[in-house]
Amino acid sequence: MFDILTQKLAELQRKLLGRGKLTPAEITRTMGEIRTILLEADVNYRVVGQFVRNVEARLKNQDIASSIKPGELITYTVYEELVKILGGTTPKFELKKTPAIISLVGLQGTGKTTIAGKLALRYRKRRPLLVACDPKRPAATQQLQSVAGRANCDFYPVAKDVLNSCLAAQNYAREKGNQLLILDTAGRLHIDDELMQELKLIEDKVKPDTTFLVLDGMVGQDAVNQASEFNQRLTITGCCFTKLDGDARGGAVLSVRQVTGLPVYFISTGEKLEDLEEFHPDRIAARILGMGDIKTLMEKVQGSTNVEDQRQLAEKFIKGKFDLEDFLNQIKTVKKMGSLSKLIALVPGAASVDVDEDELVKIEAIIQSMTPEERRNPDIINGSRRRRIADGSGTTVTDVNRLLKEFEQARALARQFSSGKSPRFRIR
Repeated sequence: MFDILTQKLAELQRKLLGRGKLTPAEITRTMGEIRTILLEADVNYRVVGQFVRNVEARLKNQDIASSIKPGELITYTVYEELVKILGGTTPKFELKKTPAIISLVGLQGTGKTTIAGKLALRYRKRRPLLVACDPKRPAATQQLQSVAGRANCDFYPVAKDVLNSCLAAQNYAREKGNQLLILDTAGRLHIDDELMQELKLIEDKVKPDTTFLVLDGMVGQDAVNQASEFNQRLTITGCCFTKLDGDARGGAVLSVRQVTGLPVYFISTGEKLEDLEEFHPDRIAARILGMGDIKTLMEKVQGSTNVEDQRQLAEKFIKGKFDLEDFLNQIKTVKKMGSLSKLIALVPGAASVDVDEDELVKIEAIIQSMTPEERRNPDIINGSRRRRIADGSGTTVTDVNRLLKEFEQARALARQFSSGKSPRFRIR
């Protein structure tokens, strides 16, 4: 997420942190570089101008030129101003009514249907009902039905009349006990009067509690234009951004709140239905500056792991009794949390660390090619077993040997800790 923006700002930070002092001319040049970086990230030019003026004013008041650590002061000031333009505080989203109704609006291709499934999964305890509202595009209905299947929630098909479909879905929800309706409305390739009239009719007659505008994070400034247009013609609660796991430069996310006043509630960070995050301005600003996001990382860990299982595993590790079956379970737990590179990016200072996810896949394949007995007792794996495991996992005997060697080193280290001996580390 925001990889290019983060990379360029990180490079600038490294240059600044290496300076003991900064002259007024150097500060002006630094602000010029920040302006260029933000404009290249497709941040709205008015937002960039205001942002730079705010940072310059604060630095002038703090007498940055005579500061002992000017690099750190600039970074912190930039961070605080980023939090401001992202909205300052986290907007609270609550489903108060029963059944509550969420209407998703936006242009075709922005990802409304996927967001519908992600919201359904997030609020699955309310027995959500996904409602198709696009009769002109049969594929849209089929796609939503497929997403409903993946989210394991109820689905309501569209009729020729969109309004009657929505009203009928409300009655159906009351009868079946669905406490949440998510309306996947029609989209167009561009904003037109017919689309707006249809959405306005849903707004006036169905009266959704929440109307989310779904925006494609990869389209840059056009997302800001879309937000402005929709906000003028409909009562929009806030925005959801999709496709932020790709090559999104981040400009739209940084601009929408400042230009339109609309808060951002959710961001989609992957293709899986689980890849939906609440939008926290402070956490996003920290990620953009490469500071990591420990809070989000902890939430992912807590949501994917069982506390008691982890406690038992920790005890086994301390006693040197963990085995490859335990290791395999840990790999599966990590995979539940999403992409390893995304998780590493949440660790402060590790945003630029290169993670080879293929290596994790290879390790998993090797362990899965072992018998349960071999996983519990790797010492029995002789030469012929290693060849069989390598053939079964599509790897080489060298790969199998490397895994077993590293596992044995970890187990030996754990045993040293459990015996109270200080492990000896060899400095190469």
